This record gives sequence, structure tokens and C-alpha cells, in this order.
Amino acid sequence: MKSSHSIKLMISASLVLTLGACDSSEKAAGEMPPLLVRVTQSTLQDVPLTVEMVGTTMGTQDIPIRTRVEGYLETMEFEEGTFVKKGDMLYTVDAQPFQAMLVAAQSELASSQTTLAKTQSDLARIRPLAEIKAVSEQDLDSAIAQEAAARAGVRASEANVDLAEIELSYTRIKAPIDGLIGLTKAKPGEFVGRDPNPVVLNTLSDIDPIRVRFSISEREYLAVARHYSTRQVRDETENSGDRRADLILLLADGKAHSEMGSIIASAQSISTETGTYTLEASFPNPTKILLPGQFARVRAQYLNLEDAVVIPRKAVIEMQGRFGVYSVNQQNKVEAIEIELGPVTGNDVVISSGLEGGVTIIVEGLQKVRPGMQVNPHPVKTAAG
Repeated sequence: MKSSHSIKLMISASLVLTLGACDSSEKAAGEMPPLLVRVTQSTLQDVPLTVEMVGTTMGTQDIPIRTRVEGYLETMEFEEGTFVKKGDMLYTVDAQPFQAMLVAAQSELASSQTTLAKTQSDLARIRPLAEIKAVSEQDLDSAIAQEAAARAGVRASEANVDLAEIELSYTRIKAPIDGLIGLTKAKPGEFVGRDPNPVVLNTLSDIDPIRVRFSISEREYLAVARHYSTRQVRDETENSGDRRADLILLLADGKAHSEMGSIIASAQSISTETGTYTLEASFPNPTKILLPGQFARVRAQYLNLEDAVVIPRKAVIEMQGRFGVYSVNQQNKVEAIEIELGPVTGNDVVISSGLEGGVTIIVEGLQKVRPGMQVNPHPVKTAAG
């Protein structure tokens, strides 16, 4: 690894051509005033490290409302885009064909019951006669078989009645859960229940809480997984057992959702096609502002760096894959310092090594300075100033 002296030489060499003309003009015009540069100080901060994952929202339950029978849609009993209660009527389908099938099944049941009554009567008459040998054993066996067949016929007819009643009930489509109903895919008068006509009429979503499905890279997964596994061990040691809500949901307008969330589900493996890991998080949605299908970013903190050296990213100089900064010493002279970068956090960057807190570094005017130059340092202007 090159020393700090090496990076000084490289930075100086890169500026020879641009500064040559300035040096010549300085000699011709006499001594120039020190160059004005903007500076700031490296600071020690506690830096929370986070990862952001892109995902989409979905209901805790997103239930397709299907018609299970074919027929003409008669009524639509709700207002699209509103909340409905479990058991509320949503649609009705023309019930006449199914009522006719129920009547036919009930008639068949009545006939089967009549047949059963006759065979039971016959068996009751023949059984005593068989005991006194007034009829043959064959006549008795035949009567028993006919009675058993009639009994089975009644059971089959009862099942047909039950099936007809079930199919008739399918003509009245009710809400299976409390939730938000969407736009209908069929209007009254349309034939539904058979392709290419609509089979799924609508979707009903439970949106409080709401889920967010997102994917992270394998590297991000390892960072987050280590944090959560360490925290889980700590929680179990403290007998808390809670999966604390510590996820932030950032919406499409850049604002954070008012409620924190937590991971509730995950894939069993990393996708070999995309190299990503899929998770789901749950967020309370009491105001119902979140809807299924929204774009969202989930932010998770996985580490907190204590007393880390932080500087603005724009103060960093890169050359041939190595990094450095220009500092200003007590004599207002420029020095080159080689550094190693850590995580980036917003407009700042954490310095892993090479720099301590409280060092004055140049953030504006980097292209015009070189090691050893006398400068006139001024604090960098803030947004307020």
C-alpha cells in the first residue's frame, strides 16, 4: 500500500499542468494574495446505517370476488371504491335456472322417499311370512335389497337437493371479509361466469394493516439478517420476545408513513435468477391512506456507528482508485491526507481510517490548490448563511 507521501506526490503531479500557467503569471505579476477556499471540520458523529428496499403495497388479504355460476348479472349492490362489511351483498346473478334445478331436485327427492316408503312396507309384510315359511327366502332377500336400494336413492336425491341449494346460493355474492372494494369488471346485464366473459368480478382488500413486498440483494440481506439475529438473541435474553416495529415506509412523494412496520414474512431462499431475497413487512394503516399497488421504499437500520469520523462527500479526492482530502494546517498551508472511505450517509461519508475528528478540510476550491500552498480558509456557507 502506498504511503501518505505517495498520494501527496500523485495529487501534486495531477495539478502541475493546470497550475503551471498560474505560477508563471504569479512570477510576472508579483506576489498574489492567498487563494480563498471554503473549509469545514471533520466531525465525530453517531451514524445510523440503513438500507432501502423498493417494493409495492398489497392488502393483508386481496380476495378476488368470483362468480361460481354462469348467468346474467342482475344487480350490483355496492358503490365502487368504498369499504364494505363482511356479509354485505355485492352482486346477484339471475337465479331462475338454479331455482328450477332446485325444484327438480326436490321433486326427485319426494319420488325417492315414496319409493322408499313402499319398499319398507313390502319388507315389513314379507318378513313375518318368511318366518313361517309362507314365502321363499328369495322373496325376502329381494325385498331387503329393494329397500336398501330405495334408501340409497333417497340419500342421492338429498345430495342433489343440497347441491342445487348451494348453486342457488352462489347467485347471491356476498363480501367474505371487511375491506375496500374496487372497480367492477362487469355491469348488470352482462353474462358472467364463463370465459371470455368475466369470472373475477372484483377484488376486495383488507388494507389495515397493509403489507409491502420488496426484494433486497444478497449483500443487503446478510447485513440486515445479522442485525436482526443479534437483536433477536438480545430480546430473548431480556425475555421481551417482541419483533419490534422499526421499519420506515417512504412513499412516492418522499414522505414517511406515520406508522412504523416490521417484517412478517420472507422467502425460503434467494432467487437464483435475480440474486435477490424477497420479504414482506406489515404497517398499520389506520387512516387508510395506503392502498394496494402503491410504489414504496422500506428503510431499515441495521447498524449504528458510534463516534464515527464524518466529512462531506464533495471534500473527497479520488485518484487511481485511492482517496484523499486536502487539509489546512495552523499556518494555513495545504496538506494532502490519504483516507479510506466507509459507508455513505446522505451527502456525507464516513471515514474508516486516515482522518480524525476536528481536522480542517477543504470542500470548495479543490481544483485550484496543491500541497504546501498558502490559502485563505473561510468556513463553508450553510443554507442559512
